[in-house]
Amino acid sequence: MKIVWSPLAIDRASEIAEYIALDKPSAAEKWINSIFEKVDQLEFSPEIGRIVPEVNNQQIRELIYGNYRIIYRIESCQISVLTVSHGMQILPVNDIMD
Repeated sequence: MKIVWSPLAIDRASEIAEYIALDKPSAAEKWINSIFEKVDQLEFSPEIGRIVPEVNNQQIRELIYGNYRIIYRIESCQISVLTVSHGMQILPVNDIMD
């Protein structure tokens, strides 16, 4: 399956990496690379993430990476990465629903 990152997901991941880079640039680079590696797993196993509790929709799932949630949607021919957020933040449902 093809994996497509939404502009919002790219922006959020970049913002998190920039914040991490304030303390340690090498850690930010490692973090962003690891996020992409984690998402790449979805290509062959799209249902490995749990259903997002806030929306309870079989197609909207999340991967947990450290303190972060990677929210994605399973579609007929692709995986859409919708957003990345810190696990302690309230997830704005309008970030993940059309």
